Amino acid sequence: MKMKLLTVAVLAALGLLGCSDSDDDVSTVVKSVEFTDTPAPTTTEEFAKTYSKSVAKVTYADGRVEERPLAYNTLFSVKDPIAEVNGKKHPVGQLYNYKMEPLLDPMGNPVVAETPDANSLLNVDGKLFLVTHYEYDWILSNGAVAFSTPGWYTRMPMSMTLADITQASDGKLSATKVKPLDFAGVNGIWIPCFGSQTPWNTHLGSEEDYDLIYNPLDSKNYGTTEAGLKAMREVYFKGEREANPYHYGIIPEVTVKADGSYSVVKHYAMGRGTWEQALVMPDSRTAYLGDDGAYVQMTMFVADKAADLSAGTLYTAKWTQTSDQGGGRANLTWIRLGHGTDAEIGALANSLTFGDIFNAVAPVDGQCAVGYQRIRAGSSSDECISLKPGMEKAAAFLETRRYTALLGGTTEWTKMEGLAINAKDKKLYMAMSRIESSMRSDSTEPADHIKLPENKAGATYTLELKAGSKDTQGNAINSEWAATSMYVEPKLLGKPMAADAFGNIADVNAIANTDNVFFSEKMRTLFIGEDSGMHVSNFIWAYNVDTQKLSRVLTVTAGAETNGLQVVENLNGHAYIMANSQHWGDFISTTNADLKTQLTPLIDKFYAPIGYIGGMPGL
Repeated sequence: MKMKLLTVAVLAALGLLGCSDSDDDVSTVVKSVEFTDTPAPTTTEEFAKTYSKSVAKVTYADGRVEERPLAYNTLFSVKDPIAEVNGKKHPVGQLYNYKMEPLLDPMGNPVVAETPDANSLLNVDGKLFLVTHYEYDWILSNGAVAFSTPGWYTRMPMSMTLADITQASDGKLSATKVKPLDFAGVNGIWIPCFGSQTPWNTHLGSEEDYDLIYNPLDSKNYGTTEAGLKAMREVYFKGEREANPYHYGIIPEVTVKADGSYSVVKHYAMGRGTWEQALVMPDSRTAYLGDDGAYVQMTMFVADKAADLSAGTLYTAKWTQTSDQGGGRANLTWIRLGHGTDAEIGALANSLTFGDIFNAVAPVDGQCAVGYQRIRAGSSSDECISLKPGMEKAAAFLETRRYTALLGGTTEWTKMEGLAINAKDKKLYMAMSRIESSMRSDSTEPADHIKLPENKAGATYTLELKAGSKDTQGNAINSEWAATSMYVEPKLLGKPMAADAFGNIADVNAIANTDNVFFSEKMRTLFIGEDSGMHVSNFIWAYNVDTQKLSRVLTVTAGAETNGLQVVENLNGHAYIMANSQHWGDFISTTNADLKTQLTPLIDKFYAPIGYIGGMPGL
């Protein structure tokens, strides 16, 4: 039965049509979704598994309540030999050089990354495709930790995969074909972490380049830089090409076509950093970028044209603190860094070095020589630098953190992670995995904008977004989605504690070390995944922003982190929470010794699943 116009109007006034079109049958209009809690694991068997015991309680506009048990479903694992290259099958997590030849470890075995991260389940003209990131390589084929193995590389060039997905009538998803994406055309990719889906249905990736960003005068960190460049040069380019640090730390975009073909570009116009994620706002022009690490910046990009990230204006934030309580509260202002295009910034990346952009000298007794400015940007080490004439644009887009510091922006955030947008309320959620180091007050810093008590369990911040904002020079920001303030909802603040019997050092009934975040408009729910060094098993949480109810909906195998969050609200009558987990059995240091002994033989460290939480009806 179709609803009468008056009925529609009444329901709309009561807020009952937020999850459906107004011409649907009232019995299918979803009023709200609530999740029951999956208890934290307490037995060895539970710590060794990835599972959900939650129920989705769906309330419809006619008063009917439907209870749907949730379950975790694996599409494939990184070790499954189903990825096809040149007619040969390889493990899904297999890594490749720029000629798409498999990389081999010191034992002559394939280098397989046990670290699936971002997911984008894309519906392209009725065909389903899944783009998945592989963040870094954790262990070699003999079980040794890759980045601490003598004679081996600290990091590997990384990859993404593209999977063809089918949907059964009962909603079950299956992968029918998997292939690695070829990044040779963009000089390879370095540590792709979280990602997002653009409003125009492409995958927007990330690139954490903290190994490739340091000043040559900083001997400790520049050694890490050199090691990363060596891996790209020797492993990815097979010694046939040099590696350029300015080609990394750039946001990649993947466009998939209905026939399974794809294209990849890197958006140099969006600036350079340790990008955890880039997220485009509903205007298809404004994007926020999360910068992972210590002494990092908050960045906003405003594209010239909708659905085109190849040109735009870059801004950096300044935090003006108004409270240090409950994770802190501040007003945000925006400093314009510059305008650029992919083409012009890409050309600068090809031709310039750090020494072309900056003059630099070492600090002496914590002070800089005359003509140099002391900054901290991306490292706890002080730098003394000055900008060379005419290098403003190069600094803005290739050395975004350092330029932020030079212009008085804030480079004091720590472990900035995922982003999620609540379009209805114009709120942006930003994960800060830990509140420590650069976020604490320190009078010895070149700038001390953020002055917060330490909270190693972190927080998820809320940013209020407004129209009509101006930059610090008084010029209008051409966006209705500029953040003006930042604070933490009480239930989204971590709670450190003394170790319990299992080794948890943060309250298991609160979020610890928030990482991936995704907001479902129709469920009015913020989903939060953990990457915690404080919970023995990490969790995915559901936080209803209206009721403030916090529910644990997934617990993953001990030692693993959760990632790959994406909520698909309605796909042919079914809803999905995409979710992966990585580095199984990488136990936190406080894990109970007996529990660790019992768990070790039960956990396959070479296994890491790409999958989803299923069981919900389409909204």
